[in-house]
Amino acid sequence: MIHPDYSTIKLKLRPAGDSTTVFDPIRKKWVVLTPEEHVRQYLIGYMTEVMHYPAPLLAVEKTIAVGKLLRRFDIVAYNRDHKPWLLAECKAPEVPVSESTLRQLLNYQSTVQCSYWLLTNGHQTFCADARDTNDIKWLHSLPEYL
Repeated sequence: MIHPDYSTIKLKLRPAGDSTTVFDPIRKKWVVLTPEEHVRQYLIGYMTEVMHYPAPLLAVEKTIAVGKLLRRFDIVAYNRDHKPWLLAECKAPEVPVSESTLRQLLNYQSTVQCSYWLLTNGHQTFCADARDTNDIKWLHSLPEYL
């Protein structure tokens, strides 16, 4: 398990009727701040502000075909050749990171084909190096962006 430090990440929040919205710097729009969105936005901030992943090479909530079904991944970081590089699946804090969460990510992986996987609920974060499918290694930190 890894322990990203979100203490320096500042989210842009504003009220919207009976709810709160957060500005997503990747999608460049205000979205409702659900518990899962809260986790996703802190991860985006960590990836861009702490790990220095290039924001223009991140995609958020994009639709993909998984078999005959349409699904949306949470975050994909692309490498400098614009190939999918890291696939992140975010869950609300009350949803445990479990085998079913990993299966969901692996379903997306079958379409997106990334070198790294990340699973988080904000409290538990796991990242794997999946470049060698015969020897997947769980990491102690997010990979450096090269």
